[in-house]
Order: sequence, then C-alpha cells, then structure tokens
Amino acid sequence: MSYIRQRTIHKAEIKLNNYVGKNLVHLINREDEEFCFRFHRDRVFYVSESLMKSATSISKDKLVSLGTCLGKFSKTGKFKLHITSLDIISKYAQYKVWIKPNGEMPFLYGNHVVKAHLGRITEDTPEHQGVVIFSMNDIPLADVGEYLRDEDTLF
Repeated sequence: MSYIRQRTIHKAEIKLNNYVGKNLVHLINREDEEFCFRFHRDRVFYVSESLMKSATSISKDKLVSLGTCLGKFSKTGKFKLHITSLDIISKYAQYKVWIKPNGEMPFLYGNHVVKAHLGRITEDTPEHQGVVIFSMNDIPLADVGEYLRDEDTLF
C-alpha cells in the first residue's frame, strides 16, 4: 500500500466529491477512528489507520486487498467507482433519489429511472449531479449486473 500521489488523489477526490460533496471530510475524520485512502495496483482503498499500520508487515507483492475498494483507475487514467463503495458513499451522500417499489427491479437490472418511478428527491439537486439511488425503505440500490459482470475483477 502506498500513499496516493497528489495527482491521483485529486482525480479520486473529484469523483467522490461529485457524490459526497462537503461530507468528504467526514469520510477521513470519523468519530470512531481515523481513516485514509491508499493506492494499490490501480485501485483506491478506504482503510482504517490501525488496519493500515498492521498491514505494513505484508509485502506489496503478497497483499491482495485491504479495507474497502472505492474504485479503480482505468488504463487511460480515469477513476471509476466500484459497487463496493456504495455502502460508504450512501452514508455521506449529498443528493439522494428514492424510487418506488415498482421501479426498483428495472433499475437493478440496468435500466434508467423514469419519472413515474420517482418517490422523492433531495431538495435543490442540480442537474447532472451524482446521486445515490435508494429504495423507499432507505436501502441503497445499485446495478446488480455490474457486480455479476465484473465479479472476477472487483477484488
């Protein structure tokens, strides 16, 4: 695990800022423990400080994963969020959309959310802003197909 280079962290922060906004500070400075972002094999991990310190005894070659994988850098240098980051982002999301039960299944299978399926939206959500989709029971939803398609390469 290495510290994220300044240029690399900036790209990841821009993507996270699109969803979390000013709450990005709360990701790192949590009440229970300090957390940090670490870069390993083109992936950005969200790791507690204590876990990161205990993992320093493992060589980089042998280390497969540590903490929660937030996303990965593509070969062209773009940062793409993984489905594994949904639990973390959903807690601190600035803009949220809740969809009705009849719209959950179409969304989970990769279709767009249509206006008839919208339950409610966070007030003053700007156009083209990153949002987190929730069911009406406040359960964060994501494309199940992405997990199934990329299951071998996610971790």
